[in-house]
Amino acid sequence: MFKVENLRFAYPKNKEETLQGLSFDIPKGTIFGFLGPSGAGKSTTQKILVKLLDHYQGEITYDGRSLKSLDDSFYEDIGVCFEMPISFSKLTGLENLQFFANLYKNQVDVEPLLKRMGLWEDRNKLVSEYSKGMKIRLNFIRALLNDPKMLFLDEPTNGLDPMNARILKDMIKEFKEKGGTVFITSHIMSDIDELCDEVAFIANGVIVAKDSPRQLKIEHGQKKVMVETQVNHHLEKHVFDFNELSSPRFIELCQSNTIETIHSMETTLEDIFIKVTGVKLHDHD
Repeated sequence: MFKVENLRFAYPKNKEETLQGLSFDIPKGTIFGFLGPSGAGKSTTQKILVKLLDHYQGEITYDGRSLKSLDDSFYEDIGVCFEMPISFSKLTGLENLQFFANLYKNQVDVEPLLKRMGLWEDRNKLVSEYSKGMKIRLNFIRALLNDPKMLFLDEPTNGLDPMNARILKDMIKEFKEKGGTVFITSHIMSDIDELCDEVAFIANGVIVAKDSPRQLKIEHGQKKVMVETQVNHHLEKHVFDFNELSSPRFIELCQSNTIETIHSMETTLEDIFIKVTGVKLHDHD
């Protein structure tokens, strides 16, 4: 869907480039996670891909055509969910959606979306009376108004309770199952792990790691198993290498009926984030 080659970009007042030669592909029908610390260039990259910033160097193609050559009809194809919800507070939720829908040739029926996101009952309420979570849910529906082929989601579940985050993630998966493509940034690593086919980590304007979440965890993790046992009300931890799993000690432990937990010690995406970018996660970009 997108092919990015040697993308470079500098803001007019900055001496240094914010993006220093990014190259990545987003295959059709996949969910691509773009991760990095504050100031790494995530938002800049997304703004370029949705044609809010130009004057970049390098080549970007969208669906086989140069991004620079596309006119405003490009916006009929994409849905964008900005991190800060965009809505008119003096209009109702439904009026907001009707206003934005009128900007497009293609429009979907918003009733099922409002019902799915739990906003149907509040559709005629002013958005100024909406909670933060309601505004975030309305923001997500807005991104789907034109039945897009491609979604850009910036921190889509940030500020949602677990139940509404679950609904939103299910809707992202369904969008992909119907052939849609998704570019997502998030600091909630469990969301990225669950949703993404591939993730790229960006730090200081360059991509420092890129692969599927599973492959990254295998590459950066330890091939060990931890077994916790309870003996005389005392918790003990035992660690085995994978090649020790046929050893008499491990087999004896498994047969002892004292095991409380057993799990492989693969690393988390959060650990990988810290390792490859050299910084810890922040709440806000």
